Amino acid sequence: MHSKHMKQTSSPAQRVTTPTASPTPARRSGRRKIPGTAAAALIVAGASLLALTGCGSSTSGSADGAAASSAGDKDGKHLSKLLWMGDSIAGAEAPALGAALKAGGVEFTSIASAGGGTVVKGDGPTAEFADGTFKDLSKAVGSFHPDVIAYQVTTYDWGTPAQQSSSYERLAKVAKDAGAELVIVSAPPFKVDAFYKGHEAAITSAPKAAQEAVKKSAGQARFLDASALWGTDSAAAEAQRSKDGIHSCQQGSAAFANWFGQQLSKHYAFTPAPADRWAKGPWTGDKVYGQLKCG
Repeated sequence: MHSKHMKQTSSPAQRVTTPTASPTPARRSGRRKIPGTAAAALIVAGASLLALTGCGSSTSGSADGAAASSAGDKDGKHLSKLLWMGDSIAGAEAPALGAALKAGGVEFTSIASAGGGTVVKGDGPTAEFADGTFKDLSKAVGSFHPDVIAYQVTTYDWGTPAQQSSSYERLAKVAKDAGAELVIVSAPPFKVDAFYKGHEAAITSAPKAAQEAVKKSAGQARFLDASALWGTDSAAAEAQRSKDGIHSCQQGSAAFANWFGQQLSKHYAFTPAPADRWAKGPWTGDKVYGQLKCG
């Protein structure tokens, strides 16, 4: 996600350049650091956030079709560390996801990156973006040693279906070599504005390519379809998009964290913490929500 969708005014280094008919996004590489600054003006009403216990109760969304109890598949891989990847949509979800997982006893690190984050080595600038993402991933794996690497399909996964699939297969191999499993989760529905208009075909084919890559992983990867939570219409209330039509505010991020935790518990030795243990925490005042003008 380009930072132009995060701020009304961006710095010269963050602006989009357009040397050709297709816009070329600027990438801010490296791990995104999101400090937990409490800001009363950004804290969502407790009743709104705590109405999460029914979210994500659907059993759909897993490409491998594995079934497990709501208490978690205790015969599955132990989940103690999760590495989170994606673009600025994933970055806006990270504060809530980190709070939810930590409340459940899981260590969490995010390398979600505004203006990039993709692993798809397609044509043009995304090839460079992908190289940077894999470098960030290598560093994070070496220092954090995750059990699970979770990648949210980005708005920058531009390329042909073949390029997308091979890139997701590469990601699965990196995870396997690191002794981790890979979880790929689809992006939420988002507003396809002028910036994305020329890439609609790639945006549509990306989750399908991810599912194909998962099928080739011999059980080392899985795909989760987040439309079970957010639907497919970015303008619908169910999608819980912020004013920009792309990112989520605190409520949407908390709903995702709650849903994602439930999905993880179906496949790993992990029991999600109840929402009332984390949903009203200091993460709700994170500066990312101020940038999105969340109320």
